[in-house]
Amino acid sequence: QVNLAEAGGGLVQAGGSLRLSCVASGRTFAAYIMGWFRQVPGKEREFVAGITWAADARKYADSVKDRFSISRNNDKNAVYLQMNSLKKEETAVDVCGAREGVIAVGQARRSMGLEYEYDYWGQGTQVTVAS
Repeated sequence: QVNLAEAGGGLVQAGGSLRLSCVASGRTFAAYIMGWFRQVPGKEREFVAGITWAADARKYADSVKDRFSISRNNDKNAVYLQMNSLKKEETAVDVCGAREGVIAVGQARRSMGLEYEYDYWGQGTQVTVAS
C-alpha cells in the first residue's frame, strides 16, 4: 500500500506563514507528480500547487503564485509547500496527492491541476488563517 502523511498545518494569523510537508511511505513508490489541494466543505478539491519528480515542471494556482513555493526531496519521498502571506479565505484542509504514472512534462503541467490525474491522497492537515 501507499500512504501519504501530511504535517505542518495549524493556526496562523493573516499574513503569516506555514510550511507543510507530505511524506510517502509503504511499498516501493516513485511519485512522478506530487501536489497540494485544498478541501473545503461542499466543494471539490481545489488545486494549489504541483511538482514533477525532477522539478522540471511546477504549477501554481493563480491565487497563490508569488506567495507559495513547492519543493520536494526524493530521498525522503517528501514534498513541501511553503505558504507565505496567508489569507483568511485560505482556511482549509490541505491535502497531498501523488500521481505514479510518468507523462511528458508538457502534459504533466496540465495534469497537475486536475484531481482525477492523481492516484493517492493523504488525509490532510488543517490550515486555519485568522485575523
